[in-house]
Amino acid sequence: MCSVHDAVEFEKRGIPATVILTQIFKNAALHQFKSRGMEGHPLIELPHPISNLTHDEMRIVTLKFVDQLVRQLTS
Repeated sequence: MCSVHDAVEFEKRGIPATVILTQIFKNAALHQFKSRGMEGHPLIELPHPISNLTHDEMRIVTLKFVDQLVRQLTS
């Protein structure tokens, strides 16, 4: 997962980062974080699937995670 790699590289540079993914990819992301020495790194888990959502439906889903995103990037 490129997003995990990117988050790790940002964090190494002192730049807060998180990963946004759907539930189906959570275990892969957790494994990759662990293998890169960042076990327990936060991520944002959207419901799966999202590819069939309309723009408006996707907006509703993502707005539910804004506070979590802000907390992860500012803690």
